[in-house]
Amino acid sequence: MTLAVFNTVADLRTALRSHRQAGKTIGFIPTMGNLHAGHQQLIRVARQQCDTVVASIFVNPTQFGAGEDFDTYPRTLAADQDKLAEAGCDLLFAPAVADIYPNPAERMRTRVQVSGVSELLCGASRPGHFDGVATVVTKLFHIVQPDRAFFGEKDYQQLAVIRQMVNDLLMPVEIIGVPTVRADDGLALSSRNGYLSGPERQLAPVIQQALQQASRQLQQLPVLNPSDLAAIQQQGRERLMQQGLSVDYFEILGTDLTMPAAGAKQLVILTAARLGTTRLIDNLTVMLGHSPSESRQPVQHRIIAP
Repeated sequence: MTLAVFNTVADLRTALRSHRQAGKTIGFIPTMGNLHAGHQQLIRVARQQCDTVVASIFVNPTQFGAGEDFDTYPRTLAADQDKLAEAGCDLLFAPAVADIYPNPAERMRTRVQVSGVSELLCGASRPGHFDGVATVVTKLFHIVQPDRAFFGEKDYQQLAVIRQMVNDLLMPVEIIGVPTVRADDGLALSSRNGYLSGPERQLAPVIQQALQQASRQLQQLPVLNPSDLAAIQQQGRERLMQQGLSVDYFEILGTDLTMPAAGAKQLVILTAARLGTTRLIDNLTVMLGHSPSESRQPVQHRIIAP
C-alpha cells in the first residue's frame, strides 16, 4: 500500500480536505515513532473502522521532563514508514518541532491541563508530562480533525486523560481504546523495550506476572476493603522489588482511576517500575465476581518474542 507522507500542517490539511468532502470517515493514530506491532495493530483497527487512516510521528518535547530521554529517543522514520504502509495506513504526518511549536521559547504559553486524572500515578512522578501530552494531542486533533482516534490500552492513564479532555472540551472525536499487544512471554510491547539489555528483557515479564498474581488475590476477596487492597498492592510492589526492579507505583483503582467503591465490579491494577534505567508500565483490568480467566487477560494480541 502506498503511504503519502506530509511534513507541514498546510499540506496535510489540503490532502485531507478531499477525503472529508467525499464524506470519508477519518481515523487517526498519534505516535512518537519507533513503531512496533502494537502501533501496527492500532492502524489495523482503524482500517477496519474508518475510510481514511492517518498516523502522525512526532517526538513531542513538552512531554519529556528534565533528564528524560528526549534527545536519545529513537528516530526511525524510514522503518516506521514501512510498518505503517504494511499495516494499511493512508497518510503520515511527520512534522518538525517548529511546525507544532512555532515559537520554541514559548512552547507552553498556551497549554491544556487535565486536572485530577493527570496528577496521580505517572503524573505524580513525571510532573507536567500529561500537560505536554494533552497539549500536543489537542494540536494534532485540530490539524487532522479525525472522526475517531485510536490509543493503546497499555498507556491506560494517558487514554483516561485524553478521554477526559475530549469530553470536557466537547471535541467532536470518538476515542477508541485498543487492547495491549504483547510478546509471547506477556511483556507489553513498548518503544522503550529496546533499551533493555538481554538479561533485563528476560526478566521483564515479571511485571505482568505480578499483575496476574494480584488479580488472583482480588478474585479471592469476599468483599473489597481498603486494608485488603493495600496489602495486595504492597505484595505486588515487593514481588517486583525482590526481582531487582525499582517500583514507582503498584496501585489498584476503579476503571476511572479513582478509589474503588465497595461494590465495584471492575478494577484496574496499574504499575510502573524501572528495570535498570528503563521505565516500564503495564496494567490489567479485573472483573470481580468472575474467575481470573474471565478478567481482561493480556492475550488478545500476541507476537512471538524476539
